[in-house]
Amino acid sequence: MTALVGALEIGGTHVSAGRVDAVRARIDPSGIHRFPLGAKSSRDELLGAISRAALEVALAEVARWGVAVPGPFDYARGVSKMRGLEKLDALYGVDLRDRLSRDLGVVPNQMQFVNDAQAFVLGEWWAGAAKGHPRAIGVTLGTGLGSGFLADGHFIVSGPDVPPEARLDLVPFRGSSVEDVISSRGIVAAFGDKVEVAEIAKRARDDKPKARAVFREFGSALGEFVGPWLDRFAPTCLVFGGSIARAWDLFADAFLDACPAAARLDRCGPADRLDEAPLLGAALYAVRGQSETP
Repeated sequence: MTALVGALEIGGTHVSAGRVDAVRARIDPSGIHRFPLGAKSSRDELLGAISRAALEVALAEVARWGVAVPGPFDYARGVSKMRGLEKLDALYGVDLRDRLSRDLGVVPNQMQFVNDAQAFVLGEWWAGAAKGHPRAIGVTLGTGLGSGFLADGHFIVSGPDVPPEARLDLVPFRGSSVEDVISSRGIVAAFGDKVEVAEIAKRARDDKPKARAVFREFGSALGEFVGPWLDRFAPTCLVFGGSIARAWDLFADAFLDACPAAARLDRCGPADRLDEAPLLGAALYAVRGQSETP
């Protein structure tokens, strides 16, 4: 394997960058560099932040790059298709492969793009909670709902055991979009006050009844929604990522009560490498090359 691989994770609110030691399956000692991305930022502002993050970890010996980015996105071409999602809209139609390869001075075909939730579960399979599991599902909980399905470390993106495109966000829930309920905006809407999820979690840990009830209902809804896919895909591991996974202690009991299938898993819970997994997965995907394109 190439020793050092550059990795980026482009999220709804931030971009993270790190150099990955692909031999040891770990972030190298330079650590993770994180830059904010504003929802209403201009195209130039977003591209500037993404390039600055990448340049923080660029070295002459880093010739291969993996980029984890949410959909909709043309991963083969490296072109953003996000629009009307209130995140990264200004990147619509941008050829990120061309822009980043020019900024970094690397050959364009050495830069691979992968769905962020798929990168997350691949990273956890490589070096985290899903390591050694023959079948695993990763679910990311944050500004949206992401998912990845793995069998023997490879993406499963079609067939009767996974949702369309292996995307749980495309599956309706309670008569509408699942992200209306299972996402940060779903939690905020259920709380009924314009405060951040982190603040609601703080109040829940301070034993405020309203906040605790919101997280219990979130866990119950998540268990109800995910349960049928555990039955169909039959994983041995279910791992949660994204910012809301940090509040697992607040919704775990409700999730497990609503999801009997979880009791059959060997592992169920938050990621071991919550911040690192998407970067690790993006790097591994880049090392494997285009043959791994879902």
